[in-house]
Amino acid sequence: MNSLDIGIWVTGGLLVLVILGMRVAFAAGIAGLVGLVWIFWNKFGYAPDQFGKAVTIAVKTAGQVPHSKIASQELSLIPTFILIGYLAYYAGLTQALFDAAKKWVGWLPGGMAVSTVFATAGFSAVSGASVATSAVFARIAIPEMLKLGYDKRFAAGVVAAGGTLASLIPPSAILVIYAIIVEQDVGKLLLAGFIPGAFSAVIYGGLIVTMALVLPNFGPAVRGFTWKERLKSLPPAFPIFFVVFIIIFFIYNPFGGDPWGTPTEGGALGAAVVFIMALVRGMRWSQLKDALLETAKLATMIFTIIWGVLVFVRFLGFADLPGAFSDFLQGLEQSPMITLVMILLAYAVLGMFMDAIGMLLLTLPVVYPAVMALNGGEFVSAADSAFGMSGPMCAIWFGILVVKMAEFCLITPPIGLNCFVVAGVRPEVSVQDVFRGVMPFFVADALTIAGLVAFPQIVLWLPSLA
Repeated sequence: MNSLDIGIWVTGGLLVLVILGMRVAFAAGIAGLVGLVWIFWNKFGYAPDQFGKAVTIAVKTAGQVPHSKIASQELSLIPTFILIGYLAYYAGLTQALFDAAKKWVGWLPGGMAVSTVFATAGFSAVSGASVATSAVFARIAIPEMLKLGYDKRFAAGVVAAGGTLASLIPPSAILVIYAIIVEQDVGKLLLAGFIPGAFSAVIYGGLIVTMALVLPNFGPAVRGFTWKERLKSLPPAFPIFFVVFIIIFFIYNPFGGDPWGTPTEGGALGAAVVFIMALVRGMRWSQLKDALLETAKLATMIFTIIWGVLVFVRFLGFADLPGAFSDFLQGLEQSPMITLVMILLAYAVLGMFMDAIGMLLLTLPVVYPAVMALNGGEFVSAADSAFGMSGPMCAIWFGILVVKMAEFCLITPPIGLNCFVVAGVRPEVSVQDVFRGVMPFFVADALTIAGLVAFPQIVLWLPSLA
């Protein structure tokens, strides 16, 4: 049996473990270690006296992964971005943002739900984690919608779907992970997420307004706010946008020349600014402790997934599965665009069984080289590429598409983490209720993906300026 066959068998075993309910981090780590042992023992001809040697080599190979890959300056962005979101919540900035959105767009049909979507989009600009965004707005927005007579399933679905916007809108932990895996510029990828994230929020809002116009008693508009009240609601929400401005201004010098700092330094600066704002607003020690603990929990979960999956990725390299998959896709007698659409649909299916970060870590080492080969290579010019863009721009465009598809993982049954978080925060809503409530947003996400595929400049305009 050759290495490629071993790679296929072990990958199949990994999928079985995930479908049976094992956490991706542990399933990937176990599959990767078993695969490494199998490959080395296969090289020794399956000699019984060589099995111990194969195990020793595999363990040493796997043991090098956690430190060598995690000891990366870029990955320090993840806890700082998550900390920004939790500090903003405990500083009361989230409630101020929601109140401002309610007063400015609440007059629309389904206005409270639309306000929730735009407030989650705004909060996503300081929160690097979808789970944190969903948890925060489950506490704030769902009670407001229930008071107005919204169906509890839809109210919960709005919050769970709105939370996914944090995957695209910087600072985004998933975008940072993608950039590190494919070795692309973190700053440009963060810039690329702004317009697609806003585009996705507008599609969500349009869907809600349409449903409110078509369905009777769907969700009343919230009226009665004067222009004076609307203008007064802006200053309390301004700090969130100020933090975003500082981070982007720091890592992308608008005056030309070299950036003033790295994305890591920009994230740390943003966390420091939000911390000062929280102190000024009277944040207590208990609230700071909660913010730090929540950040530590979520960051630990993310890094555990990275550790486990990277062991499996090391095994994939020995099995040469990425190269074989790339050759297979290039050999298909169909348009590269059709192949790309098939890959995106495959991500939608995988999202039913894997969490977003685990799915990207597992698939990108195989899929990314294949997509780059379809485009003509890493360094191809826009004129010669299959998708009409240069290699680096194609990497950014594909990254936004993949991250948007990864958002399906956060709201699709049976794994949808955002749905479980919302149900956990609001005991009056079951997980099944949340899954039913997010169903309409699958249509909105399909429209968003179609728009990003058909009009790549939605993604590429901002990073092309950097």
